[in-house]
Amino acid sequence: MAEQYLLEKLKSVEQTFNELTRRLADPDIASNPDEYQEVAKARSGLEEVVNTYETWKTAQEELIGARQIAKESQGDSELHEMAALEVKELDQKIEELETRLKVLLLPRDPNDEKNIMLEIRAGTGGDEASIWAGDLVRMYSRYAETQGWNVKLISESLAEMGGFKEAVLEIKAIAFIVSSNLKLECIVYSEYQ
Repeated sequence: MAEQYLLEKLKSVEQTFNELTRRLADPDIASNPDEYQEVAKARSGLEEVVNTYETWKTAQEELIGARQIAKESQGDSELHEMAALEVKELDQKIEELETRLKVLLLPRDPNDEKNIMLEIRAGTGGDEASIWAGDLVRMYSRYAETQGWNVKLISESLAEMGGFKEAVLEIKAIAFIVSSNLKLECIVYSEYQ
């Protein structure tokens, strides 16, 4: 069973989500694009928590039913075994969902919604470090593109043998969170040794 504070927090999040959903249907908010976007963004931030909470509640109800069947099927060994297996699977699923809910309820970093500037410089190591810096630029660019983010090379200083002495990328999110995924709001130095 989940801790009481967790259940209270989840109920509060669910109420907030339902209130935001109701507000989105309000014609006054729909006529104000800025307010509508703000409410929609707040609602979107709670959606995964609420969906996971709903899955947890459903699993709890299924667990009660499975335990009841296991209790009543003492005479039928096959049915009892199936019910016991289902109880075990549901217990495991509920435990995983509770762990996921705890993670989802952690406070967000205020920088999560900001775009980032990624600076990559070749460190000591000569040409090899420059080539490695070029590999990093390509790797981060491809990763960002697979996440649906816009990547723009702001400045570059090419090395003689390929790669970069220095490169600065601007990574912009399109309705995604960049910095919580990359956590690279600082300068990245590549060193080859």
